[in-house]
Amino acid sequence: MGFMRLRDAQRCARVLHKECGTRSLSITYSERERLECTKARKDDINTGREMVNSGGSVPAVVYVANLCVALCVGAALKSDVVLENSATTLNHSMALVQRMEALLTQGNGSDVILRVQTLNTDEVKLIQVHSLVLTLQSNVFDELLQTRNSTAMILRETPDCVAVFDMFIRYLYCGDITVRLNQAIPLHKLASKYHVWDLQQGLTQYMTQHLSSDSPAGHVVSWYQYATQIGDVTLQNSCLQYLSWNLSSVLQSAEWSSVSEELLLTLLQRSDVVLQSELELYEALEAWINQNQPSVETAESALKAIRYAMISPQHLFHLQKKSSVMLKYYESVRDLLFLAFQFHAASPVQLAKYFDVNCSLFTPRNYLSPAWGSPWVINNPTRDDRSFSFQTQLGPSGYDASKRVTWNALFSPRWLPLSVRSAYPEQGSLQPTRTDGGRPRIIVTPATSSPDFAGVSFQKTVIVSARKQGKVVVRHVYNFHQSTEEAGDFLLEADLQRRASEYLIDSSLYLHIIVKPLYHSLIVAKK
Repeated sequence: MGFMRLRDAQRCARVLHKECGTRSLSITYSERERLECTKARKDDINTGREMVNSGGSVPAVVYVANLCVALCVGAALKSDVVLENSATTLNHSMALVQRMEALLTQGNGSDVILRVQTLNTDEVKLIQVHSLVLTLQSNVFDELLQTRNSTAMILRETPDCVAVFDMFIRYLYCGDITVRLNQAIPLHKLASKYHVWDLQQGLTQYMTQHLSSDSPAGHVVSWYQYATQIGDVTLQNSCLQYLSWNLSSVLQSAEWSSVSEELLLTLLQRSDVVLQSELELYEALEAWINQNQPSVETAESALKAIRYAMISPQHLFHLQKKSSVMLKYYESVRDLLFLAFQFHAASPVQLAKYFDVNCSLFTPRNYLSPAWGSPWVINNPTRDDRSFSFQTQLGPSGYDASKRVTWNALFSPRWLPLSVRSAYPEQGSLQPTRTDGGRPRIIVTPATSSPDFAGVSFQKTVIVSARKQGKVVVRHVYNFHQSTEEAGDFLLEADLQRRASEYLIDSSLYLHIIVKPLYHSLIVAKK
């Protein structure tokens, strides 16, 4: 017979798939391959006409292969005669996408009917497809097609996946897709189930880049839980980092109540979360417990993760008398509250002689309240060096409540040699000699030394904010080693020269400097 055999169709389709890729069509395959496919196509057209004239039909695999070959050969006007060492490549990928989409929509030459059934219902969605396309895009579909007994193939999916199944099939034909926030998870499920790896990776990247997008009920928490369920560590870590660095806004959002017990405990145990104060975290936890009514074990574990020593005595007294959750679970946190009151009443140096002050109870998180640091907006950050002074409390202890420490911060858009570091005025900018080709640096030092610093080291944290999807979010958090004055990796990957830099907001650098006192245990080991 004169029909193009299946292996010939697949060979021509592979040529198309190899050279065109999923999204773009580059007409650069060899003349020999083009001629072979052209000859096969002419033979198939002539034989196909004979079958049509005699009342027969053209097999779908031949229909699709001939369409692909016709598009490629018709568009291949690559110059055989090289003139002045020039070559011409014509890209007609958009025409291919449009015709493939029309092929799917009209169902011309379809040889398979997908019966997509919604689980636990009688609802069925019918989609006419072409086995060759599905086979090229998915090895799972390839196996299913080889084992089918009829032209219909039954697929069972969850309701959310059924709602986007048409979009998924269209991607297999056209190689592009428009995604909404609420469609990311079901599409990712389908891409994973049917081994469409390019789509799966693209959706993971989409979710990672749209964590800050606005949605009525929020989406980051559900994305984190989904990533945990499927074991996608990259997406899971991205979601967890976003939730941690923007926890203050998450606590006020609608999705806070949907946080799982596992995620709640994970966030409560972290020291890098960014929020206004520890009291804000306790109040959010109280609201979560009242709404979700967790088990006693979960509620007690969560309450024990609150760092009560970072809450002032006045607020602790208020919680003891007014908080319904505190009254209900008081016995589980009584010892922690007693230790917190001791911390506020005595000198930290004295406390360190009898208690281990290196535990999480005495370790501050990244608090944005004025007692812990100050925001700093640097306009045109590449212009010159800037200096800035601010004050923080000596420590969170009530014993040190009235003591203040003045800090000097210096920002340089390029490397600042040690030889030019000197005392800085509280206002104005500095113009020291700088090394060309350097990178941004920030230095934070105390204005004076004090005996009160004994037994305390100060960890500096610099938070960089940026605008993403129209919302101001934390872009990066830099921590200084306790014994150093500067962050060595500060803005290492930032291009501040570019006005549209993702680290800038309206050509300005938005920083927030936090100084956290860390106490050292002075317990003498018994001989």
